[in-house]
Amino acid sequence: MNIYYKDAINFASKITPRRISNAAKVLSSYYLTKWTKRPIQWGTPITISIEPTTACNLRCPECPSGLRAFTRPTGNLKENFFRQTIDELHKELVYLIFYFQGEPYINPKFLDMVKYAHSKGIYTITSTNAHFLNDENARKTIESGLDRMIISVDGTTQETYQNYRKEGNLETVLQGAKNVVKWKRELKSKTPHLIFQFLVVRPNEHQIPEIYKLAKEIGIDEVKLKTAQVYDYQYGNPLIPTIKKYSRYQEQEDGTFRIKNKLLNHCWKLWHACVITWDGMVVPCCFDKDALHRLGDLKEASFKEVWRSESYKQFRQSLLKGRDQIDICTNCTEGCKVWA
Repeated sequence: MNIYYKDAINFASKITPRRISNAAKVLSSYYLTKWTKRPIQWGTPITISIEPTTACNLRCPECPSGLRAFTRPTGNLKENFFRQTIDELHKELVYLIFYFQGEPYINPKFLDMVKYAHSKGIYTITSTNAHFLNDENARKTIESGLDRMIISVDGTTQETYQNYRKEGNLETVLQGAKNVVKWKRELKSKTPHLIFQFLVVRPNEHQIPEIYKLAKEIGIDEVKLKTAQVYDYQYGNPLIPTIKKYSRYQEQEDGTFRIKNKLLNHCWKLWHACVITWDGMVVPCCFDKDALHRLGDLKEASFKEVWRSESYKQFRQSLLKGRDQIDICTNCTEGCKVWA
């Protein structure tokens, strides 16, 4: 059976009538909002990203965690808080992303939390730099029931890889991937669906064909090429690819750069998804890396109270008036796409 069908069938197995009903409410309220220009919100999120930790072992140059540049508190997600949140949301929630900032495997309770979400029938995904996928963690990952794993491999040689993944070791990453493939086969598990994510930047764009070859040799299910977000792009940036297809930015006649996509004044993410930080802050999306737009605190209110709060309503309203006026939206190319 095709690997993509296996993953699709696994995802479909998580769907329940209650989750379908909730998704229909969310989708219809989103389109009604676009039509009326008023922030109407029905249902609860289909997708949530939750942050296992803010800590990271690498020093990637466009990442607040890698730069150690957070202005918000740093720490690890607590298991009891996680369980409380999942207990409130699991009947409607379809898709849970164990990632925001930081390296998830640094949290010692990470895989226990994955296992708990799995027990609630939620499709689980994480993104990792793979430096902690030793043999034991690889086995525990398979046993946790994790459905999808994204492994960041931004180069096929150490020299190229470390251009972006500062202080990273490509050999360790590839061995970690091999460990997961080995245990997946030994335990006869269909999950997780394994993805090599290749962040296309100028130093590695010549290695795109090689990442597909490497993934096939190891036994990875899929390769995804990702465009890179850079903060200082207006006057050019050495990370912006020369291959236009893989760049979020377009050079103009005066030599400056702009984001390719138009900022339409609606955003599907504000209706179907959100991010919960390790310490319980609810923020609009993954572009709010420093949690500047705090729409609620789960230490003080339930998630559903936050989701329907006046703060959330006002943020959705401001978005409808102009995404170009919201700082986290100005470097976003994803917000207008409807999740599927």
